[in-house]
Amino acid sequence: MDQFYNEEQRMVRDTARKLSENVVAPAAATIDREDEFPREIYNALAEQGLFGVALSEDAGGVGLDAMAACIVMEEIARGSGAVGNAFAIPVEAAIFLDHHGSETTKGWIPGILDGSVIPATAVTEPDTGSDVAAMKTTAIRNGDEYVIKGTKAWVTFGQIADVIMVFAKTDPEAGHKGISCILVETDRAGVIKGKSEDLLGMHGLAECMVTLDEVRVPVTNLIGPEGGAFKMAMGNFNFARLMMSSMALGMAQAAMEDAISYANDRKQFGKPIFEHQAIQFMIADMAKDISAARLLIHNAAKLYDAGHSIAMEAAQAKLFTTDMAQVHISNALQIHGGNGYSREFRIERLFRDVRLSQIYEGTNQIQRMIIARQVQKAYT
Repeated sequence: MDQFYNEEQRMVRDTARKLSENVVAPAAATIDREDEFPREIYNALAEQGLFGVALSEDAGGVGLDAMAACIVMEEIARGSGAVGNAFAIPVEAAIFLDHHGSETTKGWIPGILDGSVIPATAVTEPDTGSDVAAMKTTAIRNGDEYVIKGTKAWVTFGQIADVIMVFAKTDPEAGHKGISCILVETDRAGVIKGKSEDLLGMHGLAECMVTLDEVRVPVTNLIGPEGGAFKMAMGNFNFARLMMSSMALGMAQAAMEDAISYANDRKQFGKPIFEHQAIQFMIADMAKDISAARLLIHNAAKLYDAGHSIAMEAAQAKLFTTDMAQVHISNALQIHGGNGYSREFRIERLFRDVRLSQIYEGTNQIQRMIIARQVQKAYT
């Protein structure tokens, strides 16, 4: 794909690759083992301006595009899926605030970009995941304030966030049309951060449950129109799915590289195992599907940057890439044989980390529903 990148995209790719290989990858095993938020690496990403890669210069960003963000994500996730996930949070938060924020809430963007303000987003609840409209968290207006009450689950950066964009019902009787997004500073009374979740993979992201016990925030903290957050969230999901796809792509690329290296070094029956057709076919399928995934992602990103709706294209990219990454990272582990089951090898961590990608930003079952509905619209 390099021949299709413009000069700016190549430059940001090279910056991200250098950072990933020299800083991210060497720390990945420690992050996984210790499960501590890698603040120094997070700051290094910010110092390179990567959090603003898809944000306009007028908004304080680098002024590139979604395509560049996908390229950067692939490179960072190639070094560590968890750090790739950490990269996505401020990128998406800054774009969301730029698109929908008021003068007050946009004031948080510079801090998000320079890494001094850690953002989080709270949509999912203990009893509601894919069914966003069924959320129970409420934000009832009382004079010049909203009083927010409810519990949010799986809040990435929840334990360390300075601000959380909370999705809550300002009109509980209006279904999805009653959902609003309100920025909550986490030092406000009533914000209760739960214990860090003990996850299968994606360690170091300070994921937790957040309880909002009658938290009072000024109405000026509203992001977008009251009752308009469901539509805003659905639009944001399209960009987020490009990020998630690119994260899975980076991990799949890393797995293939490890599989090739191991297969060239490991000898069985008198020759490197790469020389056995069974291994060659597995690696050939990896290369084929990784290339196809990259094309799907970059096609969707190009359409997004041109201002087109990408509901179907983003869902297709997310579905295909995360499913194929799960399959081929598993195959790469198989090529490693017994060593693949050892934490001495990166492939074991990749195997655990990539599993989240089929759940995050809408499960792959939801992606199939989105694609089917878009196809029905196109052919009916």
